[in-house]
Amino acid sequence: MTQRPNFLFIITDQQRADNLGCYGNKVVQTPNIDGIADQGTRWDRFYVANPICSPNRASIMTGRMPSLHGGRHNGIPLSKDHTTFVELLKDAGYKTALIGKSHLQGFTGKTATNQYTPQEGVLTPSLNLRDAFKHNRHGEDYDLEVLPKWDTPLADRLEGDFYGFEHVEIVAEHGDKAGGDYKFWAKDKCPEFDDLVGPKKALPDNSINAPQAWRTAVPEELYSTNWVAERSEIWLEEQAESNAPFFLQMSFPDPHHPFTPPGKYWDMYDPSEMELPASFGHRDLPPIKAMQEAMENGTDPRDNQNPFTVTEDEARSIIALTYGMITMIDDAVGRVLKRLDELGMAENTVVIFTSDHGDYMGDHGLMLKLLLHYQGIIRVPFIWNDPIAPADNALDEGLASSIDISTTILARAGIQPFNGIQGRDLFASDPPSAILVEEDSQRLMTGFDRPQRVRTVVTERYRMSLRHGEDWHELYDLKSDPDESQNLYHNPDYNAERQAVSEAMLERMIEMQDRAPLPAYRA
Repeated sequence: MTQRPNFLFIITDQQRADNLGCYGNKVVQTPNIDGIADQGTRWDRFYVANPICSPNRASIMTGRMPSLHGGRHNGIPLSKDHTTFVELLKDAGYKTALIGKSHLQGFTGKTATNQYTPQEGVLTPSLNLRDAFKHNRHGEDYDLEVLPKWDTPLADRLEGDFYGFEHVEIVAEHGDKAGGDYKFWAKDKCPEFDDLVGPKKALPDNSINAPQAWRTAVPEELYSTNWVAERSEIWLEEQAESNAPFFLQMSFPDPHHPFTPPGKYWDMYDPSEMELPASFGHRDLPPIKAMQEAMENGTDPRDNQNPFTVTEDEARSIIALTYGMITMIDDAVGRVLKRLDELGMAENTVVIFTSDHGDYMGDHGLMLKLLLHYQGIIRVPFIWNDPIAPADNALDEGLASSIDISTTILARAGIQPFNGIQGRDLFASDPPSAILVEEDSQRLMTGFDRPQRVRTVVTERYRMSLRHGEDWHELYDLKSDPDESQNLYHNPDYNAERQAVSEAMLERMIEMQDRAPLPAYRA
């Protein structure tokens, strides 16, 4: 049997595709990630299954759309009844490890706002019958990432593996507020670590004035990005003595907000030199208008996960800080790649780079993510570097999705996928004519009077988004309008195009219907 490949799967949090040098960004410094692309294949049109952390991470793990695995929004854990591709790797003899962010479960510990509400005048079903799933996602198995429960390392609270990962070290939350296993490490190195964390402990700096941004007192060596790299190096060193192949998911919690790059990365980029997106002044959609009005009258909450509008100066500052976080990640990636080479394992290790979703980063004057499926939040980087088959900076322009990652890894490992996996092998199949993106919001946001259900389809030329219960939808010609500034949905001159894209969406939704479980009997 040919030697099975190792896998180093690098994933960041909230990083759009064009925030890398190899994707055309001429400002941010990412030589190590660009180096992965130099001898690999880079997908130009790689889209998420859902533009939110937890649902898309669950889609990566299962190769299935959120509507099938059920983790449609943050706060809904991935059920352990679902098979993951990492479990198949482990079953085939791979050593498996997750170091960094997981977010396959919730970590706030807060009670959901949309719990089952008994109705007056009718009988309330028993507790175990209030959901379509009798195996619900409550209880100890699904509270493993909750930060208030982190009195001991996660590995000590596990029975067996964690979604297929034998070795688990997790960082939860973001910026200098991160916790989990990472915080044990940080406090071991610096017992006064808590005195360095958060905006109230921040170092003075008058050069930046932007929401969710502060100059952290946490030094570079104690920041979560460095922890991910250091712990990954140590685990790789342990594998050097093993004959078994490995799969390591190295998962950075940055460049997700809050914007707190430490040390030299804070002012590495000058905000005044940051270029704003071409769409910055285009705010025609109803919710963006509402967000802009809320910002102007001071009523828009800007300290949570919801999208908000920003001024030009705020946008430039946030872009600069984000670039600092990305460069720090790039430096960490370089460290780990160097160690992989020193250990003599690079020549048999497939290196993969992606992100769980993007960020508006000033598109249409917006920051963060959710609900408006501009390219900035649904299009992410995906790079595949296989030393056995170097590709010399190849570019794949076919449509691809997060659900394809698992199938492609399994194919390279020589493992047959499980029934019901929806992704395709990126190297052995033709790209689809359309990609589907799902989002089902669980809370109200500025500009909306109800939680939103959105379905987006991306074709070779168009992006269309439909919203349940709203009287407006979106259709953009990505070829003539890459900034998505001219909504064509209600333009009668585009009736034929809208019909064709609608049919493409319907066909893709039919294609994505579940083929699991396997039948028990012959009909």
